[in-house]
Amino acid sequence: MRNVAVIGSQWGDEGKGKIVDWLSSRADVVVRFQGGHNAGHTLVIDGVEYKLSLMPSGIVRPGKMSLIGNGVVVDPFAFFREMEILQEKGVEIMPDNLRIAENANLILPVHQAVDKALEAARGKGLIGTTGRGIGPTYEDKVARRGIRLCDLAYPEYLREKLERLMIHHNALLKGLGADVFTIEDLYDGLMGIADRLLPFKGVVWKILDGAISDKKKILFEGAQGTMLDVDHGTYPYVTSSNTVAAQAATGSGIGAGSVGYVLGITKAYTTRVGAGPFPTEQDNPTGELLGQRGREFGTVTGRKRRCGWFDAVQVRQASAISGIGGFALTKLDILDAFDEIRICVAYELNGKQIDYLPSSPVEQAALTPVYETLPGWTSETSGMRSWDAFPQNAVRYIRRIEELTGVRVALVSTSPERDDTILIEDPFGE
Repeated sequence: MRNVAVIGSQWGDEGKGKIVDWLSSRADVVVRFQGGHNAGHTLVIDGVEYKLSLMPSGIVRPGKMSLIGNGVVVDPFAFFREMEILQEKGVEIMPDNLRIAENANLILPVHQAVDKALEAARGKGLIGTTGRGIGPTYEDKVARRGIRLCDLAYPEYLREKLERLMIHHNALLKGLGADVFTIEDLYDGLMGIADRLLPFKGVVWKILDGAISDKKKILFEGAQGTMLDVDHGTYPYVTSSNTVAAQAATGSGIGAGSVGYVLGITKAYTTRVGAGPFPTEQDNPTGELLGQRGREFGTVTGRKRRCGWFDAVQVRQASAISGIGGFALTKLDILDAFDEIRICVAYELNGKQIDYLPSSPVEQAALTPVYETLPGWTSETSGMRSWDAFPQNAVRYIRRIEELTGVRVALVSTSPERDDTILIEDPFGE
C-alpha cells in the first residue's frame, strides 16, 4: 500500500476530477496542495454533477478527511460560496471532515482588483489569468506580507498586517488608474467571516503526520498541469504556483518520501486554455472536431480550449520532471472518429531536431512539430470497461504513447462516468 499524488501532465484540463474521485473512494485522506479556486474538477456520481474549484474532491464522499494544504491560496468568500452549493446537493461539510492549513495564505478582494487591473494593463500581452487574485496572493506570500488564516484569530495583529499590505497594493492600484481600498473595507470583511472560518483551521502537516503513522491511504490532489508550473512550464504563460509532484510535499507539509506513487493524468490529445505556446495546436477543422467531441470548455472560466494532437515530447518532459510512475489516460474515446491520428515525436528548431521543450518563449514560438501518423480505429470505445474489448488500433496507440514517453498507462478512462475506468496497474499498490 502507498500514497498517491495526482498531477496533470499537460496544460491542465486533463480530467483530474474524475480520476481523483475514482481514487478517493479508496483513500482515507484527500489533500489539495497548490493553486487556488481556479481548479476545474468535475465529478459525476450517480448522475449528479459536482464542480469543484477549491474543495478537495474527497469532500463529496462520506467518511473521508479532506485537507486544504499550506500550498493553496484560499479565497474565504469563494470557500463559503462553494460550500453552500455543495451543501444544497446534500454534501456534508464541517470541521470533522474538512480542514484548512492554519498557515495557508488568504486571497482578499484587493488581490482580485490588482489581478484584473494588471491584466488589463498588459493589452495584447495577456497572460490569460482567471482574475481571481491567485497570482497577487502568491506574490504577497513570497514578499512576506501575506495574510494567513491563523492571522484572523488576532484582530489587532491582522489590522497591522493589512496596513503594511495596503501601502503596496494601493500604490499599485493608483498607478494603474484603478480604485483603491481602505483598510476598514478589508478588515471588516475578514472579521465578518472569521467566526465561521476559524473552526476549519487545522495543523495540516500534523494531521498528515498522524495519518502516515496510522498507515492511512493519502491522495494528494494537484490542480492545473505540469506545463503551467511557474518554474517548469511555458513561462510566463503559467499559473503562479508549482504544479509538479514535488509540490505535494512542500504544499502539504510532509516529507518528500511520503508522497508515494505519482499518477500523471494525461489526455489522449492535447488542449490548452488561454494564451501561450502550443506546438501541436490544430487551428483548423481537426481542432474544431476535437473540441466539439470533447466538449472542450473550461469548468472555471467557460473559455473555449485550444485543441491539438498528442505531444509525446512535452509529456515525456513532464514525466521526467515529476517522476510520473504511470498515466491515467483520459478521453481516448474522443479519437474514435478519426481515420488517422498524429503524435508529435520531436520538434524542429532552426533547422535542427530537438527532443525537449525549451524554456525560451522565443524558441517555443519557433518550434515545428515532427509528427508520426497512426491508423485510427473508427469504432466506439466510449464506456468500455474491459481492456480486452479495445480495438486493436486503440491498443497500438496506447502502446506507442508508452514507448515514446517511457511511462506505462495505469488507467484508461473511457467516459466522464466514474465506473467507466479500466484499471491496468493499481496506483495504491494493492
